[in-house]
Amino acid sequence: MNAGIVAYGAYVPIYRLSRVEIAKVWGTRMAKGEKAVANCDEDCITMAVEAGMDALKGVDPSTVDALYFASTTAPYREKKSAGVIAAALDLRRNIVTADFGNSLGAGANAVNAALDAVNAGSARKALVVAADCRIPAPSSAFELALGDGAAALLIGAEEVAATIVGGYNLSSDFIDIWRKERGDTYLHSWEDRYTIEKGYTPHLAEAIKELFKKTQVKPTEIAKAAFYGPDSRSHAGLGRMIGLTPEQVQDGMFEVMGNTGVPFFIMLLVAALEKAKVDEQILAASYGDGADAWLFKVTDKIEGLKGRRGIAKHLASKMMLANYGTYLKFRNLMEWERTPLPPAESSANVFYREGKALTRGYGGKCRACGHVQFPPQRLCMWCQSKDQFDDVKIIDKIGKVFTYSLDERAVFALDLPNVIVIADLEGGGRIYGQLTDRDPKAVSVGMDVEMTFRKYHEGSGFHNYSWKVRPVRC
Repeated sequence: MNAGIVAYGAYVPIYRLSRVEIAKVWGTRMAKGEKAVANCDEDCITMAVEAGMDALKGVDPSTVDALYFASTTAPYREKKSAGVIAAALDLRRNIVTADFGNSLGAGANAVNAALDAVNAGSARKALVVAADCRIPAPSSAFELALGDGAAALLIGAEEVAATIVGGYNLSSDFIDIWRKERGDTYLHSWEDRYTIEKGYTPHLAEAIKELFKKTQVKPTEIAKAAFYGPDSRSHAGLGRMIGLTPEQVQDGMFEVMGNTGVPFFIMLLVAALEKAKVDEQILAASYGDGADAWLFKVTDKIEGLKGRRGIAKHLASKMMLANYGTYLKFRNLMEWERTPLPPAESSANVFYREGKALTRGYGGKCRACGHVQFPPQRLCMWCQSKDQFDDVKIIDKIGKVFTYSLDERAVFALDLPNVIVIADLEGGGRIYGQLTDRDPKAVSVGMDVEMTFRKYHEGSGFHNYSWKVRPVRC
């Protein structure tokens, strides 16, 4: 079997923080552009779900046999994040799930594992999802450089949109960026020039050049090269070193998104695939504790993937954070005033019992009157029939706001006002939920909304995820 990319997806949070706003706070030189910032109810799991949904658009989820998740910012030290993502994507329970972490190269490790699984015949399709939401130290170079995001690749051997021509892997114990298990909130890095000249550039260049030798492909034959870069200058320099013209190098999007860490090279690959043409050859390469490089050849199946939001549509859909203070609240980077409210509580029993609704996003359709309710109830609110419901998936449906409320004094909310909506779903049904990713001044009756997987709170010491609604992103 010859595995390749069957589908792709990506996710960029709707919020952006201008680097000018950062510079104003710290009195440093004005930097260009902006970076993508995850909302206060987002983390690497929720972003991975978004990217996975984008990749699985039009794909039967029952055909996915494995899900591999890669991140350096997984919310649990002892609990598998891939299992949460697989449930939110409504994948089968009898699949393989695995987490890859501890290195910027985790995404490459997940891609290699997926390719191996498909080539070995142990999986028909394997979904790779990568996401990072790293917290840079305030007033650091990382604070200007890092952004948040996610990407996904569906790997398979049938209906392949980009076949793999060859790959090359390189392992190294080079120390450049690290974060210890205990006591480290922020990233550590050795001196910049040293890490670039002795780490990033020689390792990634070696992997790519060896791949060229292995596949007998010349740099001039590459249509686009999507490879990791810590910053725009180093990224451009590596392109020149391996013999590529600026036009051949996929834009690193440093000024509109930032360096997203583990998913960065996959996000660049998705951006390249969005504009790829049949028979073009695309280079993809990752850096982190070594380097990994692959060469893909585009097939005519690429045309069937053009409808995804991917990178381009997500970048075009954005809202600017008003100030640096909002960013501090989103990231919980200060000690805040204590409120008299009791701590948030939750129940693992409820998530076990109601998981089909809370995580997988199923509502109930009344057999007597046909109305859909979410979350599911025992008693139909329309006809009062009891226990007469069939499961129906509602998270892929668009709704229209029927009514809403704005709470300016919700002390538990980091993004005031807290907006609650009641929305009518296409095909029938009514849902009640929190509206996220919104401009309160733009909320209106009749507004189109869609479902999004988000974090509610950390009740009882664990993360509570479920579905919210948001204005439909273009």
